[in-house]
Amino acid sequence: MRRPVGMALIGLGAFFLTLGPLVRFYVADKVLVAPLNRYAVTRLEARNATYFDTSTLKTRTGATLLATNTLRGDVRANNGNDDIAVWDSTTNIVDTAAPDKPIQIQGYRMAFDRRTSELVNCCGVNVDGDSGVRMSGYGLLFPLGRVEKVDYPFFDMTTKQLAPMRYDGEDTVQGMTAYRFVQQIPNTRTSSLDVEIPGDLLGLGRNSPPQKVDRYTQATNTVWVDPRTGIPVRHRQNIYSTVQTPDGRGRMVTAQADLTTIERDQQSLVDLADANALKISIFRGYLPFGSLAAGLVLLVIGGRLALTAAPRRPTAPPPPRRPDGRFKTAPAAPRPGAATPSAGDAASGGAPSRGPAAQDPPRRPPGPPGSYAARHG
Repeated sequence: MRRPVGMALIGLGAFFLTLGPLVRFYVADKVLVAPLNRYAVTRLEARNATYFDTSTLKTRTGATLLATNTLRGDVRANNGNDDIAVWDSTTNIVDTAAPDKPIQIQGYRMAFDRRTSELVNCCGVNVDGDSGVRMSGYGLLFPLGRVEKVDYPFFDMTTKQLAPMRYDGEDTVQGMTAYRFVQQIPNTRTSSLDVEIPGDLLGLGRNSPPQKVDRYTQATNTVWVDPRTGIPVRHRQNIYSTVQTPDGRGRMVTAQADLTTIERDQQSLVDLADANALKISIFRGYLPFGSLAAGLVLLVIGGRLALTAAPRRPTAPPPPRRPDGRFKTAPAAPRPGAATPSAGDAASGGAPSRGPAAQDPPRRPPGPPGSYAARHG
């Protein structure tokens, strides 16, 4: 049984040796992708913020702002191309003192490659309804499972422009080591307002007529990302927004806030990153290398069993054939007590000699003349 068992183990070991690279370089790329149906709610808070209240035409200071971002995946928007994920993002900013009155609502749709996280232009991507925008670089996610200490091009949805996200060191976020990236957005014109702003609010004097203005925004965006998965676990947006007259003489601050992800949502994002990191470790580490190790062990054990197996006993040759084509039969074994041929018998033609028990009985001596014995001897 050693040889069949050894050959079976060798076959099983070869299977595991083939399975390891297959899991690492094929199965992992099919499994470790961004989800199509992502749903998440993340909240950012800014204390001691300043913003312009359009309902009262007054600037409010010392406010606490809450930005609630809702992310939804549209599984049907990719037109059947499962290599692309389409996510919709909506951010609602309110003053916690008046949560029923939104200060600003921002929304965009982005499409990206599920394996590389790079943005693509398809599937109705837009920023605040502007479908003419052309996205490039990265959007929300970093490269999945392989974040490096380098700069990455990120698309800023507010200014609709590409700006580098520069590596800036490491920090600890809710007990997890994260890479810190910083993106600087210069003062950029983002839109023209349809309404006119009173001149005195723009610093042009009390008797100045209402003015047409443009909105400008500058920001410092900081992201802490899990290097194992590419999932951001904390955001910080330091924004400074103004409106200005076309000639630049009139100007007013409309928003100044330092928004940071609240700790409870940071913990949820860290938990999500840990779960995805375990999945990545299984398909890119544990399974491939475990399969290779198991295959090598099985090959060694199977080889030893096959090589050390006892050789098979040679089979007896078939009996020779007689001239008539029939097989010769072996001579029957002598019965107990039977006489065996002697050498002399063999020399005299093979006839067995008669032993004492096999000799003829002694003849009777002849009787008197005329008797029966004398006549027949």
